[in-house]
Amino acid sequence: MFKITYYLKEYKKESIVAPLFKMLEASFELFVPLVMAAIVDTGIRNRDNDYILKMGGILVLLAVIGLTCSVTAQYFAAKASVGFGKSVRHDLFAHINSLSYAEIDKAGTSTLITRMTNDINQLQSGVNMFLRLFLRSPFIVVGAMVMAFTVDVKAAWVFVVAIPLLSVVVFGIMLYSIPLYQKVQKALDKVLLMTRENLVGARVVRAFCRQADEEKDYREGSDVLMQMQTFVGKISAMMNPVTYIIVNAAIIAIIWIGGVQVDVGNLTQGEVIALVNYMSQILVELVKLANLIILLTKAFACSKRVGEIFAMEPSVVEPIDNVLGEDEQQKARRAIAGQQFKDTDNKVEFKNVTFTYEGAKEPALSKISFIVKRGQTIGIIGGTGCGKSTLINLIPRFYDVTEGEILVDGVNVKDYTFNQLRDSIGVVPQKAVLFNGTIADNMRWGKADATKEEMEKAIAIAQGSDVVASKKNGLEEVILQGGKNLSGGQRQRLTIARALVKEPEILILDDSASALDFATDAKLRKAIKEETKDMTVFIVSQRASSIKHADQIIVLEDGEMAGLGTHEELLQTCEVYQEIVKSQDDSRKEGK
Repeated sequence: MFKITYYLKEYKKESIVAPLFKMLEASFELFVPLVMAAIVDTGIRNRDNDYILKMGGILVLLAVIGLTCSVTAQYFAAKASVGFGKSVRHDLFAHINSLSYAEIDKAGTSTLITRMTNDINQLQSGVNMFLRLFLRSPFIVVGAMVMAFTVDVKAAWVFVVAIPLLSVVVFGIMLYSIPLYQKVQKALDKVLLMTRENLVGARVVRAFCRQADEEKDYREGSDVLMQMQTFVGKISAMMNPVTYIIVNAAIIAIIWIGGVQVDVGNLTQGEVIALVNYMSQILVELVKLANLIILLTKAFACSKRVGEIFAMEPSVVEPIDNVLGEDEQQKARRAIAGQQFKDTDNKVEFKNVTFTYEGAKEPALSKISFIVKRGQTIGIIGGTGCGKSTLINLIPRFYDVTEGEILVDGVNVKDYTFNQLRDSIGVVPQKAVLFNGTIADNMRWGKADATKEEMEKAIAIAQGSDVVASKKNGLEEVILQGGKNLSGGQRQRLTIARALVKEPEILILDDSASALDFATDAKLRKAIKEETKDMTVFIVSQRASSIKHADQIIVLEDGEMAGLGTHEELLQTCEVYQEIVKSQDDSRKEGK
């Protein structure tokens, strides 16, 4: 679970100095009413201007010292809180990156973004205010009560009654509002999800003329959020008027008791003014404390939400031996495999693999077994939702198998470190994702030190040379976020090139040529076959024509392997494959 103190250890000095300077400021502030009482009782009563000026100078000195302490405290509090926010944000980002696809799918993108931005900002503000006020306000409250007893015991009993009443109000509202703020944050998640979906899917919304419907849904979600925020705001807003009522009633009691005491000569007018000033100080500090508690309530709710993400344990973890050196790791894997590393011709092997998504009733893949030789091209085809993408996502361990095992070079994928396994695999996902930067920057995701010649070769194999040639700045052409200044086919070719730059031993194309025409698709497959040496290629496709020349074709239906063989063999033995080929042939004939 998320622990705030852990992230403040690095700023231990600042976390101690800030509240101490605030307490020092508060100490000087407690002397102000006594100085004022002296001015009234001595300076004004005796019309002693020199005494008034002298005590006025002391007030100015106290103000200057208090200001210095306050600025110092706020500097250290800000330094600690900003550093705290940076550390939490960095660790949360790293933790999210350590999660497998399963945890990210479960949490949701919009929720993770909210945790990274709004929730951590609320936490940072809470830490800042906590360091500045958590000692100062209680110190002033208790200190003012103690000072009141030094002035007059009978009048000070008003403080003894008022302060517990104020505490009940403040902490009662705090305890009631904490769960309400948690509900507000969940409603905010929902609104952010709708916002993200509408911004990402703006073209789809407009294409189906659903702007009015989406605006209605968004308005309803916003109204729910507004109503929840208004309700919790009303609860929190009760704090100020209730505390003012109690404090003003206490001031009236002090003036009444003080007036009686002045009449009998037990109190001076200056001492009554000092008592009223102490009660006013308590009022101000309790209002600050109330606002601090509201802010801390929000921060507490946010800390629980951030803690929920930190509490997520990745279901896919590296083996224990990942702390060993490269040579030791290879020896360990050889011992596990019972053979010399990479001495087998079997590049990838699925052994009775079953996989079930979390919460699913039925497995996405069931009892899958096949062997892929080094340098082979494997086609994977089947209907929508049959498990094609799930199957290839198991090879680089984006998910872990539920049953069975997957071997790469004769070694279980679970015995590799992530870097060892994924450095040898080039993955081109269904959705072509490019990042803001130049074409060359995106190519270097595949290989950080890739030369211009290596990038140009990979782009040529991916049939993307014309894309680069059409750009004014060539490889240095800037790509907008998500590749918005490129067509779908151009994005796909560049993502394929990015995977080829690293010269992987295994290349996975997850329906990544769907935007290419048949001729370009054929040239791409031919170039990969001819230009890459001993590369094992997995091609997931909806087109039978894209995989018909593969060494083996895996046909999936409802998560099970309906067929395995060459194009010609499957046409003779696999009814599912026959139907796919026939339907696509019929479609092409109708298109003509």
